[in-house]
Amino acid sequence: MNTAEQTLFLLKTRGPQTAQQLAALLALTSMGARKQLESWQEKGMVTHEDVADKPGRPSRRWLLTEAGHARFPDRHADLTLQLIDQVRALFGEAGLDKLIGSREAASEQQYRRHLAAAPSLPERVAALAQARSAEGYMAEVDTGDDGSLLLIENHCPICAAARQCQQFCRSELEVFQRVLGPDCAVGRVEHMLAGARRCVYLIKPL
Repeated sequence: MNTAEQTLFLLKTRGPQTAQQLAALLALTSMGARKQLESWQEKGMVTHEDVADKPGRPSRRWLLTEAGHARFPDRHADLTLQLIDQVRALFGEAGLDKLIGSREAASEQQYRRHLAAAPSLPERVAALAQARSAEGYMAEVDTGDDGSLLLIENHCPICAAARQCQQFCRSELEVFQRVLGPDCAVGRVEHMLAGARRCVYLIKPL
């Protein structure tokens, strides 16, 4: 991945950043980071906002535009939407629920295999993040001071389908709870469909 692509990747995975923050992450000068950002801005991939988060001059933070987000995989969104429409038209909502249930069962079986060798909760969450990343979700794990865990998904490769059929999101949350086990509680604290830039799941040990 070249420096230009790394710039977009960092904005995708870390959210809005100043040029100085990106410079440190990319091992560039601030001027070098700004040149990368301005180049992407000319292409319509990034924009900026000035945030007055402390006294004095506002800080300029750079973020991806809709076109910038669209550079990342979407799993052939148009075809997926067409298939959802066709299933709904042919078999109704009950047929669509059966389709989602089948997908849910297959995903759960796959995740259980991936988590089989992970005995502890942190290991299971890490294994789940690995499995989700392989599906295109750009997932990572963060640990809270209270022992809770955050499963962070920086990209949603099925976002278009989820917008049209929100049962997909309900299904994922329920699958996570089952595969991670009864010794934890799983909740969604950030949701792309609610306007967040990513989906985040809070996992608390019981």
